[in-house]
Amino acid sequence: MAVENGEWIMRGPDRDDPTCIRSWEALTDWIEAVGFLPLFRNEIEGFSAEERTCPLDWWTGDAARDPWEWRRSIARSGRVAYGKFFGKKAGFVSKAWFPHFANWRRDGYDFDSRWEDELATNRQKKIMDQFLAADELLSCDLKQQAGFGKGGEKNFEGTVTDLQMSTYLLIRDFRQRRNKKGQPYGWPRSVYAMPEAFWGREHVASAYSTAPARSRALVFQQVQTHFAAATAETLRAVLGGCR
Repeated sequence: MAVENGEWIMRGPDRDDPTCIRSWEALTDWIEAVGFLPLFRNEIEGFSAEERTCPLDWWTGDAARDPWEWRRSIARSGRVAYGKFFGKKAGFVSKAWFPHFANWRRDGYDFDSRWEDELATNRQKKIMDQFLAADELLSCDLKQQAGFGKGGEKNFEGTVTDLQMSTYLLIRDFRQRRNKKGQPYGWPRSVYAMPEAFWGREHVASAYSTAPARSRALVFQQVQTHFAAATAETLRAVLGGCR
């Protein structure tokens, strides 16, 4: 996605192009095949959902054709993880590759041990503590319960993004708020969850015996296998993260 003359420009194939992905199920299949996929175009050619979907279908509101709407179906499916994983920008990680991705990003720490070693912030701790009693939380509820907002902690969005970058949280759905009568209203909000609640701790922690640097190398190799334009330099820029 780029801005030209003040307008957002999407880059992708025509809908009748055989390389064009036309459904959220097909996009999920491709994510499972390649392992990792940012949502939008970046420094690595072809390494995005944007570049494999029709530009005219974006932000149409048509759940069957709009890749922006597909995020909801993909997040709900449980087949891949969705969140701000790539340089604090949105994208997907397959279930099969998530353990190595988490092992690299967490650098060998689950959140409790990160907090004990004074590597996590108070704001991060206040957010993560909310998931001791809930498997998932709507963003507005999480913000309130963790003490952010007027008169409280600042930078809720930045803190939640950092927790996604470290793979302690992901977005597992998008839902509207409900009024006192139980009726939905407003724009759909992110629903956050820990990956452990999504796929189970055994799966998420299954690469913990691997050195984080080795997991990082495996992630880079996987992307380079499917995207020839990826170099060490562009991978560091696009994937972001520690180490």
